[in-house]
Amino acid sequence: MIRVRFAPSPTGYLHLGSLRTFLFNWLFTRHNRGKIILRIEDTDQKRYVPGATESLIQTLKSLGLDWDEGPWLNEKNQIIEKGKLGPYFQTKRLDIYKNFAQKLIDQQKAYYCFCTENDLEKMRQEQIAKKLPPMYDERCRHLSQKEVSQKLKKGVPFVIRLKIPEQGIVKINDLIRGKIEFNYRDVDDTILIKSDGLPTYHLANVVDDYLMQITHVLRAEEWISSIPKHLFLYQSLGWRPPQMAHVPLILNPDHSKLSKRQGEIAVEDYLVKGYLPEALLNFIVLLGWNPGNNQEFFSLKELIKIFSIENIQKAGAVFNIEKLNWLNGVYVRQLKIDRLTKLCLPYLIQSNFIAWEKNKIKLRAINEKHNLTWLKKIIKLEQERLKRLNEITEKTQFFFVDNMDYEPSILIWKKTEPAVISQNLQLIKIEFKKISAKNFTATNIQKTLNKLGREKGIGEIFWPFRVALTGQQASPPPAEIAEILGQAKTISRLDQALDKLNKIL
Repeated sequence: MIRVRFAPSPTGYLHLGSLRTFLFNWLFTRHNRGKIILRIEDTDQKRYVPGATESLIQTLKSLGLDWDEGPWLNEKNQIIEKGKLGPYFQTKRLDIYKNFAQKLIDQQKAYYCFCTENDLEKMRQEQIAKKLPPMYDERCRHLSQKEVSQKLKKGVPFVIRLKIPEQGIVKINDLIRGKIEFNYRDVDDTILIKSDGLPTYHLANVVDDYLMQITHVLRAEEWISSIPKHLFLYQSLGWRPPQMAHVPLILNPDHSKLSKRQGEIAVEDYLVKGYLPEALLNFIVLLGWNPGNNQEFFSLKELIKIFSIENIQKAGAVFNIEKLNWLNGVYVRQLKIDRLTKLCLPYLIQSNFIAWEKNKIKLRAINEKHNLTWLKKIIKLEQERLKRLNEITEKTQFFFVDNMDYEPSILIWKKTEPAVISQNLQLIKIEFKKISAKNFTATNIQKTLNKLGREKGIGEIFWPFRVALTGQQASPPPAEIAEILGQAKTISRLDQALDKLNKIL
């Protein structure tokens, strides 16, 4: 059975690149009816962020993704572990790593290194001065057993290093990149156990992958340089390595690496902004994977059916925020209004425009209440223009206030005189008063506006009317807005617009 793992470090929020790695692993596993393991590589205690594991789990769940073994959150938001090959936190497996490191020392495949930080820095500077690649010069590799015993007896701090062969070629058939070769002379003796007794990524990763029966490793291409170290570790321990695939990096538009220091790349940031999980996953999977045709929209079920490692590209994938916005907008427009309203409601509440009380919408700025059907009409009106859910507050705020705040100048259509605009708004007001409150519908409002537009000019009528209702230069059709506002509020906004124009006449 195929078994893969996703092994993040709890050093912050889930990175977009890490999400893609998880997604590729997840799709590969589900396509092949295998198992995916979530493992937390938490031995880097200096960078450990409390709560990062819980956040990771919640984020993956919110995206509709799952796993077969590893940590989960119970009903009390406490971490529990499921699976027979745990524990799934590396800090709970320290004795395992120490035992294997000692085994390598006993077999003379690893050694104690007593070099200090100062020793290593001096060594590095000397190599740079000689235009040599900085790497460990193996001085402790050649200590006698007597010298080692004396230093250990004195309590001299040490690390344990892997004894890499001094010559030879190591080869691997990467499932994405094909044949890759390394010369051992270019690989230094990597540290297995640090001076604080904790394992490095290299040792813990190899030991865990073997003991957890991992058959395939899909990880970022930045780990390619670790291949010879890992393969030699497998060989030294007498284990068969898993098959490996190194996925391309996600790049900024300038083709630099998309990193945590270059803007908002935490998955949580995108979810908070109102990117839909299904749109985000659809976008992420296309960064470095190609279905082999021009199809751009996929459900997870479709992806499971067609996903293959062979279609992962070698070249880096450029992150295009405009493409994500477009894609998300398409998904938003496909939502049923009940779900879209439910998703938008928290943004409107957080903005303090409305409150949710006893299944009623309360407008905070005015003493007014409405039912959910009223809110659905507003959100339906904006659905075509939304790219992110958090845009709903800015686009609909004019529905929730009485006093409109905008510059009078934006009421003016092109080079039309302010006096003419004022006269046109007066005409609209007069005609609207002729319509009964019961018949104040978008259809009748549109007919009135069309009639006036033919007489006075389409732009001269529709432009100032739109601005008077919304305080914005772009909005949905004004007749539909006016119907939702109602006759009294529509006329009130015309009056406010006329007052603003009087100040510049």
